[in-house]
Amino acid sequence: MNAFEFTQAPIDAARLASPLAVDSAGGFAAFEGRVRDFNEGRTVIGLEYEAFEALAIAEGERIVADAILRHGVLRARCVHRLGKLKIGEVAVWVGVAAPHRAEAFAACRAIIDDIKHRLPIWKKERYADGGSGWVNCEHAAEALPRFDYARQLALPEVGESGQARLADSSVLVIGAGGLGCAVLAGLAGSGVGRLTIVDHDTVQPANLHRQPLYSMADIGRAKVEAAAERLAAYNPTVRINAVALRFDAASAAGLVADADVIVDCTDNFASKFLVNDAAMRAGLPAVLASVYQYEGQLQVVRADRGGSCLRCQWPEATRDGLVGNCEQAGVLGPVPAILGQLQAMEVLKLLLQLPGQLKDEVLLVDLLENGQRRLAAPRNPDCAGRCVRLDAAMPAALAAEVELTLPLASAAAAGYRIVDIREPMECEFEPMPVAGHESLPLARLLDGELGVESDRRYLLVCAHGVRSRAAAEFLRARGHPNVWSLRGGLAAQGN
Repeated sequence: MNAFEFTQAPIDAARLASPLAVDSAGGFAAFEGRVRDFNEGRTVIGLEYEAFEALAIAEGERIVADAILRHGVLRARCVHRLGKLKIGEVAVWVGVAAPHRAEAFAACRAIIDDIKHRLPIWKKERYADGGSGWVNCEHAAEALPRFDYARQLALPEVGESGQARLADSSVLVIGAGGLGCAVLAGLAGSGVGRLTIVDHDTVQPANLHRQPLYSMADIGRAKVEAAAERLAAYNPTVRINAVALRFDAASAAGLVADADVIVDCTDNFASKFLVNDAAMRAGLPAVLASVYQYEGQLQVVRADRGGSCLRCQWPEATRDGLVGNCEQAGVLGPVPAILGQLQAMEVLKLLLQLPGQLKDEVLLVDLLENGQRRLAAPRNPDCAGRCVRLDAAMPAALAAEVELTLPLASAAAAGYRIVDIREPMECEFEPMPVAGHESLPLARLLDGELGVESDRRYLLVCAHGVRSRAAAEFLRARGHPNVWSLRGGLAAQGN
């Protein structure tokens, strides 16, 4: 018997009370919360309940256990409905068995009050006039503090009507890393009604310096689970939907379907273009950002208004590895936080229809110089009515395998021209284990300094083989089939 649980089925009070019966219990108290047909001046015709179940069940178990200990009762149980309910149906049931009636009454009251105030449960009231609205289930004890939007409500551009629009909004946030943590905190604090978080990764120690939604205790947990728990505790009025999946072509359409705005907080080009394409196909606005060391850039894709998108400037996604992500290039902790807050601000501009929105342009942010620049990013003139590039065929896969697996000494002996494309600091920290190689950092290679000769074979080398593969594909796409990448980079040479 679980102390707290959810159910989609109608609640049978007699069946639930039966396991609580014990001979030493002189008092039994039960509470039933039912769906009524009238609330705050409006006629109600039905309810719908949602919850962040993982967090709610764990917290509900603690609430019941605390009540048993504090009031000295023998047994207690709470069951809460989810899904759609009709007028008169039981939404929540609490049962308590105790030696005396006073303890049973007190524990029953404590459990239902804490359930209503502490658990991430939301109900959507459907009204006779055709309207509806999501509300947090916390009306049992008005004396307890509530999340206060007073400072935000004081803004003439927000007010009660703007806050209501935020509460009715749904935002999809893809990626719960440095950018995502800032976006989620900003939107949850502003009162956006529903946040869906999509991320397949787990919390690692190297994440913590720039991802403050997580703590040391979260290491190894799914990011979406830890983030949802922290956000639900921060602002219980916000509904959190945690999706522990990789955002890919198969899942994209379903995930964007219920969103008003999409926010890209990923750290690779393939994902960013996938988000861009999903937003364009769905006709939804998307706010995209990227970070590189002390810099970042921000772009708002307005498919809903015929605006430009990533493919208007870059028809094909830049190969991952050509530009280092945070792991490869490094990043100062506040940089993704600042860019993420800028993303959150653009989302709020969209939802509240505030002035100053980015339109067919890219905002460049240099945090060392505290500088910002807006660059025009116009729509491709060929995209009359829709983005013609979305359905364009992707380039055919390279005919030959671009990676080689062999010892560097063997490659040198076979006559390959070995090119170390790492940064000077990396080369100094871990020297190349073979003589006769050439050092040429990736940026200079991309600028054309390699000078590939058609009668020679080239083997590109980096730390783990990611940048070298991207660089090899880059050169092959430009007519140099005699370029390979060392699979696994230097890290694989000792294995």
